[in-house]
Amino acid sequence: MPTKIEIAANARGLVRRAFKGSLATIDARNGYPYASLVTLATDVSGAPTLLISNLARHTANLAKDTRASILVDETGALADPLQGARVTLYGRAEKASGEGVRRRFLARHPEAAFYADFPDFGFWRLAVEGAHYIGGFGRIFDLTPDELLVSLDGADALAEAEPGIVAHMNDDHADAVALYATVLAGAEPGPWRMTGIDPEGCDLVLCGEALRIPFGERITTPTEARKELVRLANEARSRPA
Repeated sequence: MPTKIEIAANARGLVRRAFKGSLATIDARNGYPYASLVTLATDVSGAPTLLISNLARHTANLAKDTRASILVDETGALADPLQGARVTLYGRAEKASGEGVRRRFLARHPEAAFYADFPDFGFWRLAVEGAHYIGGFGRIFDLTPDELLVSLDGADALAEAEPGIVAHMNDDHADAVALYATVLAGAEPGPWRMTGIDPEGCDLVLCGEALRIPFGERITTPTEARKELVRLANEARSRPA
């Protein structure tokens, strides 16, 4: 039986890998729950972020009542989806400003750059108040924000340097990024790209697939990030072919 720490890590990874989810809001017209499909990314802490239009019903709902939940799952390929992992995060949706949210979202969804600057579109973030994780029959856990989100205490320098680190890895060390994906995560070869880095790990994407590469220990500075990324590359190169 996995520990609560392992379950929380699984839930965090599930959210980090998500490209889409089901957003549930309170319908402003009739008070019923309203579920809609949305594309997702995460901020540096791991909280879900959205790019939604003011013309959408879910946005009108949030303007009246900010309470919301987001279901993320990886059950689509299973014959019995109820055996798969899923997590529902709940909290209050808030408009998100700052280049970090935009950059991380567009790194995951580059096609959204076409409409991201339309006046009726805006970035939102779910301020997570809790979560409910199901990893299959009998594996059901409630999670607190502290268990689901990555602490950013002392990591201001890393957050500030994130765009440069990500660009450097993609432009100058694409071979290392590919090794993270294929050797450390067992993924198929391809032009994998890094989309974000945080104190606990980094995120990679390729053609609608995402991977989470966990670090061996928490990092908080660009120097520590460099050392850990070098260590991971060396680890991958040292593994038998």
